[in-house]
Amino acid sequence: MLNTMFSSFLGSSPNWFKITVLAFLALSFPITLVLGKTVAGWAFIAMFILSLAMALKCYPLQSGGLLAIAALLLGLTSPETVWHEIQQNLGVILLLVFMVSFIYFMQPLLIYIFGKILLKVENKIVLSLMFSISAAVLSAFLDALTVTAVLITVFVALYGVYEKVHSTVGIDYNDNETFDRQEMGGDSLENFRAFLRSLVMHGAVGTALGGVTTLVGEPQNLLIGEKMGWDFLTFAAEIGHVSIPALIAGLCVVVTTELTGTFGFGGKLEPNVRAILKGFIEEENSKKTQKETYALIIQGICAVLLILGLAFHVMEVGLFGLMLLVLVTALTGIIEEKRIGHAFEESLPFVSLLVIFFIIVSLIHDQHLFTPIVNWVLSLPVEQQPRAFFLANGALSAISDNVFVATVYITEVKAAFDAGSFSREHYDALAVAINTGTNLPSVATPNGQAAFLFLLTSTLAPAIRLGYMKMVIMALPYTIVLTAVGYFAQ
Repeated sequence: MLNTMFSSFLGSSPNWFKITVLAFLALSFPITLVLGKTVAGWAFIAMFILSLAMALKCYPLQSGGLLAIAALLLGLTSPETVWHEIQQNLGVILLLVFMVSFIYFMQPLLIYIFGKILLKVENKIVLSLMFSISAAVLSAFLDALTVTAVLITVFVALYGVYEKVHSTVGIDYNDNETFDRQEMGGDSLENFRAFLRSLVMHGAVGTALGGVTTLVGEPQNLLIGEKMGWDFLTFAAEIGHVSIPALIAGLCVVVTTELTGTFGFGGKLEPNVRAILKGFIEEENSKKTQKETYALIIQGICAVLLILGLAFHVMEVGLFGLMLLVLVTALTGIIEEKRIGHAFEESLPFVSLLVIFFIIVSLIHDQHLFTPIVNWVLSLPVEQQPRAFFLANGALSAISDNVFVATVYITEVKAAFDAGSFSREHYDALAVAINTGTNLPSVATPNGQAAFLFLLTSTLAPAIRLGYMKMVIMALPYTIVLTAVGYFAQ
């Protein structure tokens, strides 16, 4: 009986992980009682990061959820603080529920467009730059989560095409000979996964490179811009001396990693696999019915509406996603509940995990874990503060939520400015350091940005073997370069 219960606990995750979680939960009360709530708070953060690192073995909702429940029971945070944190992030939650679900119905159009790009652009460096630049430009005006959802949908669909071809012995579309499914397995499959991993990581980091540049690029940008009284152009001008060099440096990292094949990059699409996929996609396109062509037109119109609606911020992103979800399904005849329900399968588990994440953020808030760091930075000589803020924000954003970190820091800095502690010019410099610090070094781990966390816990990650540590390793050259550029540009 005990063996059955233990084997059921957290599913197929490794025994050492199960034992670690159980041991920590059992010891959490004495840790809190003996060492105090501050030490216990940092211990809970460390355990939550471990649960994220095990995402491919055990979805973090269960292990992270048990930690969150324990934190509430021990009084490390309160339901009131958690509810406040959820209310503050309701826009993000609705975005994930409705916008990501809308993107699900855009799969045919996305695979049609990106399938052609992937199979026509044979130079991997050019292809990588295209994905990185496209993600950066879109994220400067749209939400990074939306852009990431598009990337995930594209690569899930392309991987699905590969699997479909791999599972079927058919015709080689180039010389009309029967191809062996082994051609698409073994090393070819691993190379295809490496190819997709590199592209999706270039695109994911691209969302951070573009997101830092404009007022609407990231939620914390709007928060800081509002505190500072900056409009769209003023924000871009104030941030530009850091964001533009960071963007250029990021694109240089794309080229360098692809040329050297280091840090998990450099994977290429094998010629025989490219030929088979190209033939398969072309044959599928030639079989399209009038109804399917009509659906592509409707999806194209919705894509244009998406770009216009988000660029001009006509309403909350989540509500706009719901509107587009209704339009694309109603106008393409998708009216069965079970067909619509599939669209929410990707987003709702992550929304649940995000709420768990907000409990950990609430713990940080209630235990004032970051306050000593804020006070220490403000105690430094004035000329050292911008760079110190940049590094402190980057380090904390890598283990916590960057919006939360930005909120804590800009509130403390505004209070100091209002008290007459420093000039407006210094206030502007600190705001730039806070904004760029929460946007650039936070690419170091999936914890730092919701878009990265969404990618880690998506259905794409296990398919292409993109785990927590793999993401950290692949993000490392970006982390080093962007942190260095951001630090010296302050």
